[in-house]
Amino acid sequence: MPDWLEIALRTLLAMGVLFVLTKILGKRQVSQLSLFEYITGITIGSIAAYVSLDLETNWYLGLVAMTVWTVVSLGIEYLQLKSKTARDLFDGKATVLIKEGKIMEDNLKKERITSDELMEQLRKKNVFKAADVEFAVMEPSGDISVLLTKENQPLTPKHLGVNVGPEQEPQTVIMDGKIMDEPLATIGLNRQWLDTELEKLGVSIDNVYLGQVDSYGQLYVDLFDDQIKVPKPQKKAALLATLKKCEADLEMFALSTKEQNTKQMYEQCSKALEKIIDEVKPLLIR
Repeated sequence: MPDWLEIALRTLLAMGVLFVLTKILGKRQVSQLSLFEYITGITIGSIAAYVSLDLETNWYLGLVAMTVWTVVSLGIEYLQLKSKTARDLFDGKATVLIKEGKIMEDNLKKERITSDELMEQLRKKNVFKAADVEFAVMEPSGDISVLLTKENQPLTPKHLGVNVGPEQEPQTVIMDGKIMDEPLATIGLNRQWLDTELEKLGVSIDNVYLGQVDSYGQLYVDLFDDQIKVPKPQKKAALLATLKKCEADLEMFALSTKEQNTKQMYEQCSKALEKIIDEVKPLLIR
């Protein structure tokens, strides 16, 4: 067999085995790596290159080595799941870099991080003043987690005492102009509903690049033709406006009648509707 053909076959074999072993090792192997996972990834990649190019040795020996590395890595991951000591040994511990707004210089030296590097990492977290940081820790993966001081944290509805409705995963029902039946069925909808919604928006399915339905059944679309502007769904806003109009009408009826029993009935209905509006408003203002 010619050398070039053998190398091509070995490379294809190494690629296939490497793909299978990486799938076995899981998603952590392609995300933030620990020290041992980093070593494992480099070593398995080097062995795969050896299997592809070294024609003087038996190719299966490289596959044996790759398999051993994979088994050892899986064994260590199992130990880490069962033991905190094993996690500390192989992954290391987090290091506090800023505590109560004070930079821990000794810990910076321990991790061999300069002040410039620290500020660079803070800027990546949209923090430009170290004084704004309450707590910062370097994770075993090398990433830096930052907790801002109370006065510098972003304002949320919880800070304002506002209740908001829950948000679930939106379902992509149209992709590249094609209807995705499975996501539609997941949220209990069908093609007839989708056709009706597209007709309301005045667009055809062929012109829709991406279509998503949120947890409240509202359809959002992005078109191939970027010059066309599609109005945003107004169902929730229209429903809230209708409820408020009904409340105002009940109050007006109560003021316009002189019959006490009727006036009292309208007032009670108005108060009941007002209570309902307060309960559903978090779901309708999102």
